[in-house]
Amino acid sequence: MAKLSVVILNYNGRHHLERFLGSVVANTSGDAEVVIADNHSTDDSLVWLRLNYPELRVIALDRNYGFAGGYNRALSEVDSRYVLLLNSDVEVTAGWWQPLVETLDSDPSIAAVAPKLRSVERRDEFEYAGAAGGYIDYLGYPFCRGRILSKVERDEGQYDTPKEVFWGSGAALCCRRDCFFEVGAFDETFFAHMEEIDLQWRMQLAGYRILSVPSATVYHLGGGTLPASSFKIYLNHRNNLAMLFKCSSPVQRCVVAIVRPFTDMAEALAHLLTLHPHRAWAVVRAWATFIGWHRRLAMARREVVRRADVKHIYRFSIVVRYLCGWRKFNSMM
Repeated sequence: MAKLSVVILNYNGRHHLERFLGSVVANTSGDAEVVIADNHSTDDSLVWLRLNYPELRVIALDRNYGFAGGYNRALSEVDSRYVLLLNSDVEVTAGWWQPLVETLDSDPSIAAVAPKLRSVERRDEFEYAGAAGGYIDYLGYPFCRGRILSKVERDEGQYDTPKEVFWGSGAALCCRRDCFFEVGAFDETFFAHMEEIDLQWRMQLAGYRILSVPSATVYHLGGGTLPASSFKIYLNHRNNLAMLFKCSSPVQRCVVAIVRPFTDMAEALAHLLTLHPHRAWAVVRAWATFIGWHRRLAMARREVVRRADVKHIYRFSIVVRYLCGWRKFNSMM
């Protein structure tokens, strides 16, 4: 039994496997294994894997369960102590996973760790999806060490200190397998987007910590597994609202209920004014779905284990901060 399983979830991603899997296989050895979980691809991914990497274990799922459901099923079929969720559009280098495992070994209160994410295309810059560790503001907007909203910084070593954070990107996230299932795994109704932040929020409520470990660095294409679209906007808004309803404190939930309808409708209006009606409709539809989920979310909220207060929620608006010109993380948190 390997100590670590690197699990890559694939859906019609042969082009990503061709480009990136070689680096993962070449730089993952010793007490770690590489596993491919296929979300019922309709391209020739499985044939390509059998021809080019017959030594790899492949978990072939019977349909597309999305990021959340696909990983839940795949991780239930591995028995390693640690599992590293890795997007198929990530390039790794020598020694990339050892600092993550060493950090988890060092302290049982750490549930998950994340490497530094740099851009594949602009290799001296952080990558939008996770940079050097993530946070959320009081209204639920995510941001990172190295990325405030759309502003991405160059990596000049300014965030190379390991640090406790609120979330690590699901593009490359290493966690304790038992803890993953202890807190309820991914919420499968999310399908994709925000599920890793929701999971790590529940981990923190259960008393665990999340760390960014910048000595481990990977290169992420970004948007490769689910390109920008109105569907992506819909998932992000819907899942963010659902996560806040389930996990936030009563005070934060009240603030969100008062303020977020105005900020989200302002965003929808901005999409309309820039001639993107489908994106505006995605925001409205997200709210409609969220309201329809109220009863289910109320039950899910009661099931969340709350043993600890959660730190690292920025108690102001990152959007206001951005509009006022503060567009670098610096020492804000």
